[in-house]
Amino acid sequence: MNLLLIGIFALAAYLIGAIPTALWVGKAYFGIDIREHGSGNSGATNTFRVLGKKPGSIVMLVDIFKGWVATSLAAFLIILHAIPVEYLVPVQLAFGFIAVLGHVFPVYAGFRGGKGVATLLGMVLAIHPEAALVCLGIFVIVLLTTKYVSLGSMLAAMVFPLLMLLPWFRPEHSAKLLTGFGIVVFILIVVTHRKNIRRLMQGNESKANIRF
Repeated sequence: MNLLLIGIFALAAYLIGAIPTALWVGKAYFGIDIREHGSGNSGATNTFRVLGKKPGSIVMLVDIFKGWVATSLAAFLIILHAIPVEYLVPVQLAFGFIAVLGHVFPVYAGFRGGKGVATLLGMVLAIHPEAALVCLGIFVIVLLTTKYVSLGSMLAAMVFPLLMLLPWFRPEHSAKLLTGFGIVVFILIVVTHRKNIRRLMQGNESKANIRF
């Protein structure tokens, strides 16, 4: 393996993930620092809540794309013969996690970012697009029916490891790895959304500002 190339691509994954989409959209088009409003997070959820459907959708799509691009860098390491083919999925997972960390702790924005759910979805899209699309569909349905982004995120994360148990979604060579990944991700999302869970149970969770 070429450790130098792996390190360079890992750094690139972080820098891509660290692009503070919500912060830049808020400042460029609304003249506000999104971190000073709503939940204080610089992510798609808070953008939906504070700025509305269009800015929230733009931020979410860009953040998804960040995760997809960063994770897909692993394929170039195969092309450059820097890693063997059987290492593709583990390296994809590593780069995807690095991109999510970049989103949560962005170097461009004082290491104050969002929760990384959209970037995580982009990561899953690069690794297992079929399962990712099912999770995205669940997220959208929950968001449109309840307007709770946090609830949609948690339910979508819960579904992914369950899909890995189904034969038509279960990958041939990386099923255990992706199932374990899905369980860990679900636990992390629940932990990072514990305040949202409390507000949902109390009935005072903020709804996304989605107008039709």
